[in-house]
Amino acid sequence: MSQLRTVQVLGGGSAGSSAHVGSLTAGLVARGVHVTVCAPAELDRAHDYSGTGALFAPVPRRSDPAAVAALRAACATADVVHAHGLHAAVRASLALGGLDIPLVVTWHARALAEGARARLLRLMERRAARAAAVVLGTTSELVDRARSRGARDARLAPVSAPAPRRPDPNPDRADKARAELGVVERPLIVSYGSLVPHHGYGTLLDAARLWCDLDPAPLLVIAGEGRERAALQRRIRNEELSVRIVGDHDDTTGLLAMADLAVLSSSWEARSVLAQEALRLGVPLVATAVGGVPELVGDAAELVPCEDPEALARAVAGLLCDPRRREQLAAAGPVQAATWPTEDDTIAQVLSVYDELTQPLATRGR
Repeated sequence: MSQLRTVQVLGGGSAGSSAHVGSLTAGLVARGVHVTVCAPAELDRAHDYSGTGALFAPVPRRSDPAAVAALRAACATADVVHAHGLHAAVRASLALGGLDIPLVVTWHARALAEGARARLLRLMERRAARAAAVVLGTTSELVDRARSRGARDARLAPVSAPAPRRPDPNPDRADKARAELGVVERPLIVSYGSLVPHHGYGTLLDAARLWCDLDPAPLLVIAGEGRERAALQRRIRNEELSVRIVGDHDDTTGLLAMADLAVLSSSWEARSVLAQEALRLGVPLVATAVGGVPELVGDAAELVPCEDPEALARAVAGLLCDPRRREQLAAAGPVQAATWPTEDDTIAQVLSVYDELTQPLATRGR
């Protein structure tokens, strides 16, 4: 049989889905699959898909005829097309119109919107779900959602974020880095992610205002960029909060490894990269009990209701005052992480789906 040919399609690409495509692409190429990645050019610069041995075809995040035509041309000789995320799935379904090529869609997260935008998103979800031969949902909730939108075949496919680079074990360097942040003798709390409404940074700042009377007062460091940055900075300045936004940090793993606590304040998450990294590194985590988070972390994190700054502040203050509980969570994190599928497990599941969908081609001798 000839070499299996697959096209991986990304739209804007969240951090998690973009990293997953990099891991999946490298694994598929290593197993002899011919892979083309179609995505905006900036994603290849950020994630180096070309460096995995895949062919990279820049396709802008648009649904105009020119962009759809470019995507169709890249997909025309594929055995399987695999779209990641809702917008990529809709574009891929348009590009594949009239072509006998199976479409696999991975739903990494739930699109969030209100009013007319929410109605549009429901229509897009139905289009994506019904166009796919198989929908892979990263959480049980997303699998149920895909089925409710008309998916013919929806399966649970937890995505493992690539294991974080182990931080520098030199304690002197860690002490110097903490000193540069101004947390030599006070706790460091870390959160990261794009500065957008559903990540709940407004609620996190409300909680920071509530825990400011702790002695010593912790420093909250948020790594990320986004449209809410200016408003968050104004609040930090006007309310004199002990919070620093450090922008797109080039070593979030190293920053997280220094932390006394990690906080995830989102109103919805699937398989949060922050939560995965915190547990793998043994950093105690306080997280909102939303989406796939409880399923992901089990008993290895403190869970609180979303949009509840009082509960969030109580959980953070309680852990900072309870070193024994922090030690328990630090030990439980890697144990819970060991139950997650590995990158190899994820690649094997995807290959199994591809083989299933292309079996008729194999019997015809392709």
